[in-house]
Amino acid sequence: MPPTCILDEDDALELLALLVTSARTQVDEAAEYGPMRLLAAAHRLGELIGARASAETAAAVSAALARMPPLAVPRDDGDGRDGRAHYVARLDDLCRTLAAHLVAHFGLDPA
Repeated sequence: MPPTCILDEDDALELLALLVTSARTQVDEAAEYGPMRLLAAAHRLGELIGARASAETAAAVSAALARMPPLAVPRDDGDGRDGRAHYVARLDDLCRTLAAHLVAHFGLDPA
């Protein structure tokens, strides 16, 4: 099966511009904005993947990213939980979910 093109030139330029301008903006912003900007880029890439990838990948990416909003930042929600620890746990969960899909997608041994 031939590889599927996920990004065309316009999409790649848009994502590149988001990453580069985010890097520049991050120099003058609070540290917690870095992960937020990366999540915004991940969500944009996820939208592009969803429109052009296999049904399995589109579903996995969409479900994983839906649990972590693009504008999420670590903060105390007033519920007694450590806001940073909760945020990191959510990012860890997102990483595990995507890793599980990669293992299945590439037919890797999860051990």
